[in-house]
Amino acid sequence: MLEANVYVRLKKTITDPQGLAIKHALDSLDYKDIEQVRVGKVITLRLDTKDKKTATRQIDEMSKKVLANPIIEDYSFDIKGE
Repeated sequence: MLEANVYVRLKKTITDPQGLAIKHALDSLDYKDIEQVRVGKVITLRLDTKDKKTATRQIDEMSKKVLANPIIEDYSFDIKGE
């Protein structure tokens, strides 16, 4: 069994309203050294396979088709397990 974490975040060229709101809140709490905040999501998948090559291909396909919107989001992933 393999476990993968897929990290999805807005592309750097896309304004991140959640990140801006968090930055504003941190500024108001006197955390002035924060230059930028970007918000993303982590999706954890468990795959019933031990073949990392196949898992890598499948996760890449899933990310492009379902987990991320490739027009406005970037993604990366890591795979753990045997």
